[in-house]
Amino acid sequence: MSTLPWLHPERVALLEQALRQRILILDGAMGTMLQTHGLDEQGFRGERFREGHDGHAHAHDHPGCDLKGNNDLLTLTRPEIIRSVHDAYLEAGADLIETNTFNSTRISQADYQLQHLAHELNLEGAKLARAACDAMAAKTPEKPRFVIGVLGPTSRTASLSPDVNDPGFRNVSFEELADNYTEAASGLIDGGADVIMVETIFDTLNAKAALFALSELFQQRGAQVPVMISGTITDRSGRTLSGQTAEAFYYSVRHARPLSVGFNCALGAEDLRPHIQTLANLAESYVSTHPNAGLPNAFAEYDETPEQMAGVIAGFARDGLLNLVGGCCGTTPAHIKAIAEAVRGVPPRALPGAVRDAA
Repeated sequence: MSTLPWLHPERVALLEQALRQRILILDGAMGTMLQTHGLDEQGFRGERFREGHDGHAHAHDHPGCDLKGNNDLLTLTRPEIIRSVHDAYLEAGADLIETNTFNSTRISQADYQLQHLAHELNLEGAKLARAACDAMAAKTPEKPRFVIGVLGPTSRTASLSPDVNDPGFRNVSFEELADNYTEAASGLIDGGADVIMVETIFDTLNAKAALFALSELFQQRGAQVPVMISGTITDRSGRTLSGQTAEAFYYSVRHARPLSVGFNCALGAEDLRPHIQTLANLAESYVSTHPNAGLPNAFAEYDETPEQMAGVIAGFARDGLLNLVGGCCGTTPAHIKAIAEAVRGVPPRALPGAVRDAA
């Protein structure tokens, strides 16, 4: 992203070394695993929010709405559950663990009137993932584990109007998005994230706000961490929600010189394949993918088995398309274990040209 030094050069060196040696394994879905706990409203609130307000904040900072479904809040109210999910994916073979921070921005937490928690959610989310990775790495020092600090897309889009009768209207500005991402990324870095991933990008302008925020934050700190970028092809049209093809998306973000570029969510591995092929042909960076476990059925559930998904991913690997691979919606530790086994021993996609300048 810049010529700044790495914040943790020894960690970056270990990650780059691992990427040159093998296909690395990302974790799977957090939400899918949390649903298995069947938490009710009180389960999400925990002790801190038991009385209907934030016990660590002023009395006026209270949510006047249900908190059930706010998965990121479980980082604070049920950290043992989040840690158990991280541990399960690490045991399944994940090299990189994503923080439980997909909606940990002021914009997204505003849906629950919990904007004031944004920095804390990112800080504690990164700490939880860091502790899990360090504990596993201590058991297998020959295989380091890495924390990916996740910046989700937020619940708004800077390129499109939410009002079909007013195409020029926007409910968020570039500056507001950048401010949200700066706060979130600061927490992730302070909590120990090795890498920041701007993921599930359906609007490239949102992603550009995140990349701008990261660039400014790195300048302020005088050091940087690697950045991963993962977009979303929203349906079989082969385009993002803001209208870009895989090729156009790549050229829109390559200026950031990311560690990796990829696609995740919305589609299963089979439908994502042509778009990953495009990236593999173009990208000067590493290529990642973490698809859904197929397309959702009529009950919004995912039916693709670990064996089915791993079989498709194995084809990606054999054809030299992959550097990092994991799972998104509907995937479990069983999926990640099967994928890890399917790509084990298969050489990673070679970067074009000479050895990559990681600075």
